[in-house]
Amino acid sequence: MNKVLYAVISILTLTSCANTYTIAGLSNVSMLDGQKLYLKVYKDTVLKNVDSCDVVHGQFQFQGSIDSVRMANIFIDDNVGLPVVLESGEILVKIDNTQETVTGTPLNDKLTKFREQFTQLMNQSMDLVHRHDQAIMNGKDMTVVNAKLAAEDAAINQKMDKLVTMFVTDNFDNILGPYVFINTCLSRYEVPMLDAWIEDIMSKATDKFKNDIHVKEYYEAAQQNQNIMNGLQEQPHQAPVSPVAPPMDGPTPNQMAAPQDAPQNSAEQTPVPTE
Repeated sequence: MNKVLYAVISILTLTSCANTYTIAGLSNVSMLDGQKLYLKVYKDTVLKNVDSCDVVHGQFQFQGSIDSVRMANIFIDDNVGLPVVLESGEILVKIDNTQETVTGTPLNDKLTKFREQFTQLMNQSMDLVHRHDQAIMNGKDMTVVNAKLAAEDAAINQKMDKLVTMFVTDNFDNILGPYVFINTCLSRYEVPMLDAWIEDIMSKATDKFKNDIHVKEYYEAAQQNQNIMNGLQEQPHQAPVSPVAPPMDGPTPNQMAAPQDAPQNSAEQTPVPTE
């Protein structure tokens, strides 16, 4: 009888822990010490606090329970923050002067790897601008230089397109596919619009992806805008409103640690695939 009771208790204990998460953070950015961090998620269309904590001696921690996997962001004040997937397990956040990583659980490992790969390509693209300016200063033949840099830029854009497209399609049925898709769309257009890349993604998409609330709202608004532009639909009295989506990737650790009144810029551009 006791063995049966212990077995039941063990099962209940495992079940109760199955949907809990812990976020343990480490930072060597001294200016973050003493700052209050906020863990926020979208509930319906409103961004709400889930938890908060202080950074003490380079360490911080969030913990809680979830009924489903969700995207969240770690904020300082109202700055756009660091994306984190709230899923069961122990999540490790590391912040230094040049990068942030979120690891320890399957989806966070995937997202961090993607962000690192995308950042590498962005850095390569930015280096082309530096090389262009350097060539001018060195008196190089700019016709030759521009042709070479244009070819390299096209190759980088092709790699970005492949990276983003594969990531979205490989993650159609979890939260990462819709998250990256929406951030990509919002980085391209001020209002929902259609293009060849979006239509290609939607033509391949699973029903679960198409029915994601953010994807569905964006795509329906984009179709409406396209119909208006093509004269197939009259302009409504109120223009279509861009759907609320998960927040975009946020500032660098140094920007996060900046004084409250300092201007904040996004440190990492969201994926922008080429057509």
